[in-house]
Amino acid sequence: MSTPHSNAAKEFLKNQKYAKWHDATFWSVRTKRDNMALGLGEWEQLREKASQIKRHTITHMDEYLEQFAAKAEENGCVVHWAKDAQEFNETVFDILKEHNVKKMVKSKSMLTEECGMNPYLESKGIEIVETDLGERIIQLKGQAPSHIVMPAIHLNHDDVGELFEEKLGTEKGNHDPTYLTYMARLSLRNEFLTADAGMTGANFGIAETGDIVVCTNEGNADMSTSCPKLHIVAIGLEKVIPNYDCLAVFQRMLCRAGTGQPTTTFTSHFRKARPTADKMHIVLVDNGRSEWIANEDHWEVLKCIRCGSCMNTCPVYRRSGGYSYSYFIPGPIGINLGMLRDKQKHSGNVSACTLCLSCQTVCPVKINLGDQVYQWRQQLDDFGTANPQKKLMCKGMKMLFGSSGMYNTAMKFAPLANWVPRPLINCGLNPWAEGGHDMMKFPKNSFQELWKKGKVK
Repeated sequence: MSTPHSNAAKEFLKNQKYAKWHDATFWSVRTKRDNMALGLGEWEQLREKASQIKRHTITHMDEYLEQFAAKAEENGCVVHWAKDAQEFNETVFDILKEHNVKKMVKSKSMLTEECGMNPYLESKGIEIVETDLGERIIQLKGQAPSHIVMPAIHLNHDDVGELFEEKLGTEKGNHDPTYLTYMARLSLRNEFLTADAGMTGANFGIAETGDIVVCTNEGNADMSTSCPKLHIVAIGLEKVIPNYDCLAVFQRMLCRAGTGQPTTTFTSHFRKARPTADKMHIVLVDNGRSEWIANEDHWEVLKCIRCGSCMNTCPVYRRSGGYSYSYFIPGPIGINLGMLRDKQKHSGNVSACTLCLSCQTVCPVKINLGDQVYQWRQQLDDFGTANPQKKLMCKGMKMLFGSSGMYNTAMKFAPLANWVPRPLINCGLNPWAEGGHDMMKFPKNSFQELWKKGKVK
């Protein structure tokens, strides 16, 4: 009954020392999030307010997008609309070509990952330099992010030290994190100063003013926009919110939920190009979002503010790693986004959920992530991706639970299984036995029998 996710997770779990570290690291972030939430008496009211703002904005998206675009153009920005990933990539390339750009520095953007922008532009001869430290590390390593907020969390300081020795010429054997960060900063400083353009993503777009708001802990977005003469913004349609009053709600929640900090170190606001710079371009990207709005069961994924808290709490993500998922965004939000993107390709991810609902318990905008995963599971047979073994098991269980006589007989003789030698039960044929699980023993008397005898109340 293996799936692509379970097979990849099995590889991840071969290194038990690292797997335990990965689990503990993200649980510590979840703990910090809880401490931040408990420190705000109005936390649950903020969650409800944030959810309502997102619901309202998404259901009136056409109005707010038009308002945002009009205000941005009033500010002197050039606004572009991209219906899909291809049009987005082509639009960005046309802008770069118009300004004769050879090198572009960019701050962190999951939207550009979604659209495959980096490889597209590199194929056109444009050098792309990631400036977020985690993104820069995985770029040098040729990997994808394993987490949406902490993209290189799967690497330790020795991994990074060896990488920097090879790519940046750092001191051999010096894997001190402070030293490695310093060397990365020196390397990136030169990239900022020699780049022809800078790109940022956007945490929020303010419809009332046409502002772009970017939240970072490293200041790399500011460097990417203050050094090069050209600034390009990549923003998904769902990132637009009505006004600064709404921003105040999200700004209080984003970092607390994502990393357990009171706020990000930098919250940068961009309204127009600097006086000494060229134009500021904003590319609004659809890429399926307008279709998802019409999905009654799954539209709520558009409320996501990309804090990553659902991943930090997820027992499956913490114990299987980001690369065990087939979609580029892992964890609970990634499962749902992947299914909206391609049901056949990403159906294997829906088994990567215990339905504990911890994800939707911590989600700052109250997305019903676990409920959506459950709904996807009910439709797997319709998509033609249901597991044949699980289907057979379900038919057997339906037969068993549909007949009281068969069920009672099975429960009466179930304790006989306790006499079977344990090695025959805890073997490769029993998936439960994987990972050292010992098969449970059946009690001598079932709950039903104890109830009839009045031994339980």
